Amino acid sequence: MPPSPLPTAPEPVVRLPDATTDELLRAVAAAHGEREAYVEASGERLTFAAWDRAADGTASALAELGVGVGDVVSLLLPSGIDYAICYLAAMRLGAITSGINTRLGPVEVASILRRSEPRLLVTESGASTATEGLRTLDRAELPALRGLGRPAHLPAPDPGRTVALVWTSGTTGEPKGAIFDHRNLAAVSLGAGPLRAAFDRRISPTPFSHVGYMTHVAEEIGYAITTVIPATPWKAEAVLALMAAEGVTVGQGVPSQWRLLLDRPEFDRTDLSRIRICGTGAAPVPPSLVREMQDRIGCPVVIGYTSTEAALTTGSLPGDSPEVIARTVGRARANVELRVVDDAGDELPAGEVGNVECRSAAAMRGYWRDPERTREVLRPDGWLRTGDGGWLDEEGNLTLVGRRTEMYMRGAYNVYPVEVERVVSEHPAVSQVAIVAKPDPVLGEIGVAFVVPAPDGESPSLEELRAWTRQAIADYKAPDVLELVPELPLTPMGKVDKRALGERALSLVRVR
Repeated sequence: MPPSPLPTAPEPVVRLPDATTDELLRAVAAAHGEREAYVEASGERLTFAAWDRAADGTASALAELGVGVGDVVSLLLPSGIDYAICYLAAMRLGAITSGINTRLGPVEVASILRRSEPRLLVTESGASTATEGLRTLDRAELPALRGLGRPAHLPAPDPGRTVALVWTSGTTGEPKGAIFDHRNLAAVSLGAGPLRAAFDRRISPTPFSHVGYMTHVAEEIGYAITTVIPATPWKAEAVLALMAAEGVTVGQGVPSQWRLLLDRPEFDRTDLSRIRICGTGAAPVPPSLVREMQDRIGCPVVIGYTSTEAALTTGSLPGDSPEVIARTVGRARANVELRVVDDAGDELPAGEVGNVECRSAAAMRGYWRDPERTREVLRPDGWLRTGDGGWLDEEGNLTLVGRRTEMYMRGAYNVYPVEVERVVSEHPAVSQVAIVAKPDPVLGEIGVAFVVPAPDGESPSLEELRAWTRQAIADYKAPDVLELVPELPLTPMGKVDKRALGERALSLVRVR
């Protein structure tokens, strides 16, 4: 049985103003070393004291392999204890960790390695990737390195030193590398919101190579949070059992994952009584799902929104209505400025759709070795162009209408897929939906709805979905084509792969 979690508190267990993340780990290990930092589904556990020691030992080995200040260490590893130890070991040496999602293909991995030019690649033996001329460290060797002791020489701590290289999902082209320093990570911890409190036990919903882990590690250390890591691939039955067995206090997952969990026949007899709050996001959230989560789990539900480049943007708060959570992505975090501007960069009033921008100390310093692309998204005054369209209401809640690049024109009208998805997802016969555009000889572009039908229900018809949509939004926004599918394709980051759906949509015929 895991140790009983201490009562949660809103303040971090250790405060070190303007410190590096690895200094913070040293302090938390000294004060709360016996607390668990990580629990894997396999049963392996790591305390904060053991993490601190293992980071020292692994840093000694990395130093022997030539890793030093400013070098890149690439981690092509699954989420888990080995990844966390290597990340902090690289920090100790002043190196930069580049996380690579293990679900990426060989060509994508090779592209990232070519552009990041790592001093060392840590990976599984026999991993399918181009490593010619690149020094590698086999994951199987890592456990033996944990007890080697501190390196003979460590660089002076520098909170402004680059520590993480996080790659975008690449859904619109070659992935870009966003760079973050220790001060970025501290800012993420400061504004992370209600999904963290001291001594939480939190289920991890994203790969460790994702911005959701890479930039939140200082938060997890500072609040002595236990990160509970599900097995890969994600399975609802196993995750449900893991949350109960480990006394999880913070549940996290995308809406489709929560739907799968709630649909498990053993859900209502599973002890989830320690969960104090649940988070979701990355896709439209039907109000019915929010209400069901609140009723059956017995805790508040919040939603969050950000991008790789921003690291921290908006979120709802406990007490917000299901309608607010479903329609919006909440308000700006406490240490984030938010605005909506027109194409000329002038701020728009509440209610008008424009380009979403944010500014905070959490935002990336820029793209890796790409000043031109950095200038395209990061203004000299610190405002970051998110690439999303949206509008603010009078209370400051942000409603997203979708990526500006996903907007299509049906006739003379702009249509944002996210807005349509939000409405269609509320239909009782719909479990999941994704809207993409396809060319049309008459209207220019039309919307194609890929729908996963709700379990144990009748499949919806196109006529039903069009009528449902027209009751809530303009008639020209209703989808023109319906394709029923058993599941939606996902990118390596777990997002709906709209590029794949767009290619599939080209072969579908509109019935007039």
